[in-house]
Amino acid sequence: MIEFLSSLWVLVLEMAPYLLLGFFIAGLLYAFIPQKMFAKHLHKPGFKSVLYSTLLGVPLPLCSCGVLPTTVSLRKSGASRGACTSFLISTPQTGVDSILATYSLLGLPFAIIRPIAALVTGLIGGVVTDMSFKDEAEIEVVDRKRENKNLSFMEKLKVAFSYAFDELLEDVGKWLVIGLLISALITVAVPNDFFSALQDYPFLNMLIVLVIAIPMYTCATGSIPIALSLMMKGMTPGAAFLLLMAGPAINTASMLVINKAFGKKQTIIYIVSIVLGAIIFGLGMDYLMPRSWFDVSSMTAAVSCCEEGHNEWFSIICSVVFLILLIKALLNGFHHHGECGCGCGCGDHDDDVDGCHCHGGECHCHDHDDDDDCHCHDGECHCHEEKEISLKIKGMCCSHCANNLKEGFLAKDEIESCDVDHNSGLVNIKFKEGKSLTIEQLKEVVDGFGYEII
Repeated sequence: MIEFLSSLWVLVLEMAPYLLLGFFIAGLLYAFIPQKMFAKHLHKPGFKSVLYSTLLGVPLPLCSCGVLPTTVSLRKSGASRGACTSFLISTPQTGVDSILATYSLLGLPFAIIRPIAALVTGLIGGVVTDMSFKDEAEIEVVDRKRENKNLSFMEKLKVAFSYAFDELLEDVGKWLVIGLLISALITVAVPNDFFSALQDYPFLNMLIVLVIAIPMYTCATGSIPIALSLMMKGMTPGAAFLLLMAGPAINTASMLVINKAFGKKQTIIYIVSIVLGAIIFGLGMDYLMPRSWFDVSSMTAAVSCCEEGHNEWFSIICSVVFLILLIKALLNGFHHHGECGCGCGCGDHDDDVDGCHCHGGECHCHDHDDDDDCHCHDGECHCHEEKEISLKIKGMCCSHCANNLKEGFLAKDEIESCDVDHNSGLVNIKFKEGKSLTIEQLKEVVDGFGYEII
């Protein structure tokens, strides 16, 4: 247990300064670069749109679940199929946060090759997709009616911090923690020479990793400590690189959603582009590049007692700050609840609304059976009129999913407001006066993003 905790602490020390910087840069990208710029340059099929979408996707810190609704939104905004495929491939593989974290644990060569591989595979997948769908008619562009808010610099900076260390860290934090725990566990439990017998069989190493990576979900940052631990046990750099590429980009849930949203042909192109690209780059690292470039033996020595010094104290301070922010984000995600279907806001405080009140994050009815807008039946709240409707949605994984689905609903003229909670899957919709939509029309919006009304 002492060795496990020591290994875990060393990983946090190494990654924390780069993670803080990476998340902050991600927040700046989110706050200062309008998302509507994405679709503007991705409309026409061809190499230019594919290149733009790939260049946009490489630095964005979106996980595979977050990139799915974002890509569907781009498609509905007029982005070509090729641009969408390249965005799907390049975005989850890496990001500004994971590039910096890769450098901190795996060194400069890994940090350079990783975004290059994401760029190349994204370009290939996008070009092949455009060639495969060249006879398809252009998609009808959906007007998202984005509200153009003229925020000041300080307001945008506040948005950047909020997005980086609340929303994004909440989405990525769980998978980062899982990656760190698995890494420390591998360091302690797996014998040091476990993969040594397979050193002469790099391709077999890659097949083993591929079998593990496809059903398993890891984010681009969370996969880094796992790759490091496996390399410390004798795995080849190329096989570890395959984990960095395939782990974040290919998993069962992502493939199912992509297949539903874009079709079987585009899903196959997506998978083949990533797998072949990862294998080619991995073999190149194992056979064409000096093994000394990927030496991680220094990390093994780092598990020993930490030396005093300015850099060490800086790492400790960054680690403490990052752990505080991480715990806060995870607690926010755990305690975050949506609203009940009758308009009762389920927050942390108790408040009475329309005959209902909140307590412990749940909706409760008053003792009387009837009220202006709501009534109680079998301990549940029900609305008399259909000015508001509540839906239970299956398939949302993170706040990116929620934001894109919310945007999709607000694109409808009949809808006045919409609240989406990805944790509970609850969606609350308020219609404009005298307006409404059928459940079939609402289902079309949900299906368009690859989700399901349950």
